[in-house]
Amino acid sequence: MDFRRFVVGTAGHIDHGKTALVKALTGVDTDRWEEEKRRGITIDLGFAPLPLANGIQASVVDVPGHEGFVRNMLAGATGIDVALLVIAADEGIMPQTEEHLAIVELLGVRRGIPVLTKRDLVDAEWLGMVRTEVAERLSRSRVRWHAPLAVSALSGEGLDELRTALVAIAADLADRPVDDLFRLPIDRVFALAGAGTVVTGSTWSGTVEAGASVRLLPLGREVRVRSIEVHGEETDRAAPGRRTALALVGADKEELERGHVALTGAGWAPTTALDVALELLPSVRRPLAARTRIRVHLGTAEVLGRVAQVRSIAPGESGVARLLLEHSIVARGRDRFVIRSFSPVTTIGGGVVLDPFPPQRPRVSERGLTAGQPPGELLARLVEEAGLAGVRIADLPVRLGILPAEVPGTIAAAGKGVLAVDDILVARRAVSGEVERLAKVVAAHHEEHPLDPGLSLQSLRAAVNAPAAVLDLLIEHGMKKQSFERTEDGAAVRKPGWKAALRERAGDAGGRLAQRLAEAKWQLPTVAELQKELGDPTVPALLAHLAREGSVERVDQERYALKQALDDFRRAVEDTLRELGAATPAQFRDRLGLTRKYLIPLLEWADRRGITSRKGDTRVLRA
Repeated sequence: MDFRRFVVGTAGHIDHGKTALVKALTGVDTDRWEEEKRRGITIDLGFAPLPLANGIQASVVDVPGHEGFVRNMLAGATGIDVALLVIAADEGIMPQTEEHLAIVELLGVRRGIPVLTKRDLVDAEWLGMVRTEVAERLSRSRVRWHAPLAVSALSGEGLDELRTALVAIAADLADRPVDDLFRLPIDRVFALAGAGTVVTGSTWSGTVEAGASVRLLPLGREVRVRSIEVHGEETDRAAPGRRTALALVGADKEELERGHVALTGAGWAPTTALDVALELLPSVRRPLAARTRIRVHLGTAEVLGRVAQVRSIAPGESGVARLLLEHSIVARGRDRFVIRSFSPVTTIGGGVVLDPFPPQRPRVSERGLTAGQPPGELLARLVEEAGLAGVRIADLPVRLGILPAEVPGTIAAAGKGVLAVDDILVARRAVSGEVERLAKVVAAHHEEHPLDPGLSLQSLRAAVNAPAAVLDLLIEHGMKKQSFERTEDGAAVRKPGWKAALRERAGDAGGRLAQRLAEAKWQLPTVAELQKELGDPTVPALLAHLAREGSVERVDQERYALKQALDDFRRAVEDTLRELGAATPAQFRDRLGLTRKYLIPLLEWADRRGITSRKGDTRVLRA
């Protein structure tokens, strides 16, 4: 494998020589601040490039060892590929060593090298004892540790062996994907003359080029990348496995802070709730119960929150829980995180994000989510929970924590119970259940409105809370199952065969109405007059039905006429205008024998139908 770049992070107790080791390895003094030099301890994060043999480039993150700055250590430890667990040979494993080791394990770092510093201060026998102690302790660790290496930052002894070990480990590291969504958790923000606002961090995944846009969350801002630097050298592209600085156009330094994230791609959103698999360290004194206030460290962010929906987790045990956060955080499925107690502040556990956007219901204990769950199985559960709202395909890389290229295979692995429609996945069971419900809705509409040809598509869509694509799928699925069918004009749905039943029920009443309109000819009664005269409340629906059937036509909002009567009126109007050229309502009245009450609605109908045109108070035939 051609693995050229990776991130190395130091870990270990205060004053065990982490910064001196980094300076001896790289030539860079990572104590950047005056206070750090004065106090002799690393307070904030330091960074240095480390060129290795065979063209391999490592980026070193030097973290503080003081217990008061573990939050800074966590911000630096996130995203590292290899941990250097620094242990002073004259002191051995100390309390902070254990906490840093736990953090490295909880964050899922796969490889590490224990480095015994200050080799020049101890004799060979003592060094052998410390080496044995460290090897025995790390044999129980989930991280794959190299054999302990003894070094001296003063004399340089052991540094070549450490560089050789790093080169060997590089071949065993999983390649950080370049074809993923770009993601850079921000750990420093500052302003530079000529560059503007600059953010730095370890690129977790994906690439971005100078001139492209990135999204800043939780700020919610799209900004342009003016330029990119890696360890002080300008480059045209940011890629994973290296320390990166982005100069941004469109955001002020005051708007950003450690814990914000620069991103590309769809699906990202701030969240204040996480469903997680959680483990408690064996050293913790009491079980983790619901409502416990904690500090959540994910990426470079630290937010306060509470553990909710959890069955009590005993020290050394694991379980699922929902974390409710006091401020928004940016998370992705499969992200690893660390939790620390609220007070006193100590590391108590950590885990992995199972769902960064959990629904309010069901409870996390009822969702069937587990760490290490195959993405296809997880997707099937999420789609089932979503019901008709479905799950957007574009959101899957973030929500499931998979590569964009893995999306089609994951959908296939979710099984035949998941249907894809446009950009949405919906459960087949939800579609079938809704089609059955809609069939009952259509049947009920027929009972309540026996003269209607069916339930209008507009009313059908209003009866379902689902995206438009899912609505189309429901109609298609319902027709395929013959739960309902479309009317001839496509504007409504009905029970199969409903049309014949409608004619039978409407026959007598329709006949009476048609007879009344035939008698009226051009002296058209209003709908209200007909309803009162016939004593039938269904007259409006029946007239609408007869109009759909084609035997009558609507003249205006209040009147209907037989088609034959309107054909006769049209011929009479045309004959009059051919003779006179133009005619006023008074002339039509004299010719046709109609009062204005009946004449004007019919003349306006002729205008709308394109038979006549008005010119002042006269009408002419339309060309």
